[in-house]
Amino acid sequence: MPKISAVIITYNEESFIERCLASLDGVADEIIIVDSYSSDSTEDICKKYNVRFIRHPFEGYRDQKNFAIRQASFNKILSLDADEALSNELKESIIALKDNWEYDGYVFNRRNNYCGHWIRFSEWYPDKQLRLFYADKGTWGDLNLHEKFIMNNGCRIKRLKGDLLHWPFVSVQDHREKMDKYAEIGAYEFYKAGKKSGIFTPYIHFTWGFFRSYIVKGGILDGKNGYRICSLYAKSSFKKYKKLRELINQGPPPLKELL
Repeated sequence: MPKISAVIITYNEESFIERCLASLDGVADEIIIVDSYSSDSTEDICKKYNVRFIRHPFEGYRDQKNFAIRQASFNKILSLDADEALSNELKESIIALKDNWEYDGYVFNRRNNYCGHWIRFSEWYPDKQLRLFYADKGTWGDLNLHEKFIMNNGCRIKRLKGDLLHWPFVSVQDHREKMDKYAEIGAYEFYKAGKKSGIFTPYIHFTWGFFRSYIVKGGILDGKNGYRICSLYAKSSFKKYKKLRELINQGPPPLKELL
């Protein structure tokens, strides 16, 4: 039977990592943890499971995930974030796939939990993710904040049944703080990519970002949580392009100061 390596990058994930690891039981044939020198109990929790725990300096999400894949023993990779877990239906889909692996990569929906409530609309569902693939059929690419696994030309991809469960924020305050951080990192990545930001660019992205997620994507149907998610998304977009203008005028700090 073909074997699967699960790879996870971590940094201070004591609140999430055990749920992630428990969901891999019966699915992964090995688990690789690449940790950016956590100062909490992440390592102790991981070592309760049969994992290979590797410390590696953090240089961006994209590069860290590519490093993690290179540590895997098997060519079939299941890549998860520490705040994610497989639903029972998705576990069954992956287990069944082991005897009938026909495609180069597999996508599945990600269902996001916001402060105890599952979100059904906006940008948050179905939120398709390509997380199961042959390691040699692509690479993690795009910007370091919005990294995605990019398959080689000609690769075949199929969708699996079941949701990847995600707990991105533990509170509204945590959401605000992370969105501010993501805006900083996103501006830095845009600056490196040579993107521009005019005087009106932040306002255009704020307005369109809110309208798209709240109206076009149906965030309004998720009630007050939908409004809060779409509002913070739009504000983060505004801050990102405003910060980009500052970086163009002043120059950027080292990436490590933003993480």
